[in-house]
Amino acid sequence: MIIGSIISAQDQYIVRVATEADAKNLSELRVQIDGETENLDREQGESNINESEFIRIIRDDHERERNLFLVAEVDNSIVAYSRCEGTTLKRLSHKVQFGVGVLKEYWGYGIGTSLLKQSLHWADTSGIKKVTLSVLETNKKAIQLYHNHGFEVEGILKHDKLLSDGIYYNTVVMGRLMG
Repeated sequence: MIIGSIISAQDQYIVRVATEADAKNLSELRVQIDGETENLDREQGESNINESEFIRIIRDDHERERNLFLVAEVDNSIVAYSRCEGTTLKRLSHKVQFGVGVLKEYWGYGIGTSLLKQSLHWADTSGIKKVTLSVLETNKKAIQLYHNHGFEVEGILKHDKLLSDGIYYNTVVMGRLMG
């Protein structure tokens, strides 16, 4: 699956399903993105996923009908990724968890929005009834984006993350029912 989108008059990006050939780049990209923002759960280098582990994840995602792993490329370089992960547990099989990461250099170009839209389209056409996610309370742009795409706040995890400023922040748990 490839979807073309425009960043600016000069640049283009594509969104496509991740392949095993992307594993090394994804391992490096994840570490870089983790170091560029405190909006994610990990600090740079924590809970590292190496190339062989990414190959396993991508392989598993291709085999599981409740998983989707997308990447966005600019000039043949991966600059962002998103993943929907479901479960085989019968009571939870109607939903997936969404996560996204975009290199800071590419914030504001709509790449994260495109990954979200493609993921929601996939979910809606794959029989997924609910998409969930969590977002740091200070990430107002992301919260607004998710609201704009049908997500509602389902709860707040109080004092959930300790950031570099020594302050505990809340995590907003959001969900979107199939629209």
